[in-house]
Amino acid sequence: MKLIINYCTLKTGLMLLCLFAAMHAGYGQQPDTLKPVTVTHQAVTDTLQTDTLPPPTPSGKKPVKNTFSSIWIIDNQTVMVPIKKTFELDIMHRFGTVGNGYQDFFGLFASTNIRLGFDYVPIDNLMVGVSLTEYNLAWETYAKYALIKQTQDGKIPVSATFYTNLAVETKKEGDYPHFSNRLLFFNQLIIARKISDKISVQIAPSLTHVNSVQGYYPGDTTSDGKSVVGKEMKHDHFAIAFAGKWQLTSSMSLILNIDQPITKHLTNNPDPNLSLGIDINTSSHSFQVFFGNYQYITPSRNNYYNHNDYTEGQWLIGFNITRLWNF
Repeated sequence: MKLIINYCTLKTGLMLLCLFAAMHAGYGQQPDTLKPVTVTHQAVTDTLQTDTLPPPTPSGKKPVKNTFSSIWIIDNQTVMVPIKKTFELDIMHRFGTVGNGYQDFFGLFASTNIRLGFDYVPIDNLMVGVSLTEYNLAWETYAKYALIKQTQDGKIPVSATFYTNLAVETKKEGDYPHFSNRLLFFNQLIIARKISDKISVQIAPSLTHVNSVQGYYPGDTTSDGKSVVGKEMKHDHFAIAFAGKWQLTSSMSLILNIDQPITKHLTNNPDPNLSLGIDINTSSHSFQVFFGNYQYITPSRNNYYNHNDYTEGQWLIGFNITRLWNF
């Protein structure tokens, strides 16, 4: 009888021990779906992140993250596309050039240009948007799609994104004999590489098309006696942009952007752009302040019509502010 009691007691104790161990294991390992997730500004703007909780993949095949901190680097788009269901508000401001010195307080009290933009990411890798710029009341509609993404194992060494933009100038004043004269087209292929945790670079060739250009009479006539009209500028303009980011701290970067015209026109060749500034990031904002010589903000006008010459001191102060929401 004593042996039976001891055996029952031992059996009961082992069962209770197993039960407590199972309860402890259950509380210690919560399902992944219950883990809290924190979405930061850099995580939202990372075009290389496809979901808040991605499926497990080999670490080497994962895309690199945070090539740039924003969709903007001064006057150009970056390779980045925010994650799906991200809404973004852009506020961009350009003051006047600093050439008049104190008389307009180095351009801060001169004529300015402002742009308001609204962007949304309906599906993975695709951003669409609409904006209004003060100069000529230019409405823009645009889209950006991430084509390929740099991977951590280096098998895909760069990221590439295509950006397209259509601008319609709606101001009543101006030389607009036809509606098509109000249209400006801009297309750009953006190629970027994150070299290290601190340094990222990108190169972006672009094509601007303008429907309406100025003409002149060279004095020649056709075989039927009609005057020949020459074009001061070509309808199509090629350019190339170079940009880079150097991460100074976890929330601050030094940014650089250069836009170099390629097409040579008969007259009125646009001046290149050189810009240098600071990019500051928080959990949901990006703030860029910089010196540069682009003032139009609309990419087609910047590349085709810019005549601020930085070698002559025609610089201006500008800033970009972006605010992100993820739904």
